[in-house]
Amino acid sequence: MFGRTEPRTGIAPFMNLVAQVMRVEPYASAKRVFWIVDNRSSHRGQKAADRLAAAFPNAVMGHTPVHASWLNQVEIYFSVVQRKVITPHDFTDLAQVGDRLRAFEDRYNVTAQPFQWKFTTSDLDDLLARLDRHTTDHQQESSIAQAA
Repeated sequence: MFGRTEPRTGIAPFMNLVAQVMRVEPYASAKRVFWIVDNRSSHRGQKAADRLAAAFPNAVMGHTPVHASWLNQVEIYFSVVQRKVITPHDFTDLAQVGDRLRAFEDRYNVTAQPFQWKFTTSDLDDLLARLDRHTTDHQQESSIAQAA
């Protein structure tokens, strides 16, 4: 895990993180490095993908679908950090936040195991079927209400 603390979010802080990662092995000499990102404004769309490729020709940006942060493994890590490391109003300045995050990052890099992905294709089929039933039921209720 690589981390940074910056006073603000945006394109420059995102590219600072990319540079931090891409300058170390094995990423610096890798044929391709895939950056899977959500659709935050600092890395949204083709302009962001082009900016990344221009800075690091071996970097390829891929976007998760909108409202699907659960597909992005970094979002799962952020969830762990939010629950276990930082709480609102717990710090007096950004340096304290950075110190706490770096300490957790160091510990995490020593102890972390791969996430056990439990959402199967069967689970997805079940979810889609439930959503389809819900949509159908809602449309029928709406039709009945309009007819009355």
